[in-house]
Amino acid sequence: QVQVVESGGGLVQAGGSLRLSCAASGSIFSFSRYAMGWYRQAPGKQRELVAAITSGSSGGSTTYADSVKGRFTASRDNAKNTVYLQMDSLKLEDTGVYYCVAGRGPVLAGTPRYWGQGTQVTVSS
Repeated sequence: QVQVVESGGGLVQAGGSLRLSCAASGSIFSFSRYAMGWYRQAPGKQRELVAAITSGSSGGSTTYADSVKGRFTASRDNAKNTVYLQMDSLKLEDTGVYYCVAGRGPVLAGTPRYWGQGTQVTVSS
């Protein structure tokens, strides 16, 4: 069993910053071998992948949705089994529930294998 637990959501004014954290653990889960990612579910919209980071053994390279590129930064600390999402210059449309996911291999492809419970981010004007 793998547990994925997000933290760090909250209420922030437009233009502000938040950092989300996600800890993944499990008796047979070797964190550094798996890609991680962040999905967002905005009200009335489909869930979208906003950031992905390849496995630690693959170099931890990142990709972003166009809507967040230049404002969000994903990173991982393999020693802590933790992935982060630094969100800067937040906009009203960044409001939503953010889910941390663990992939099925070194690159995030297809439906992620494990999902966190989600953390709410609300950006106010």
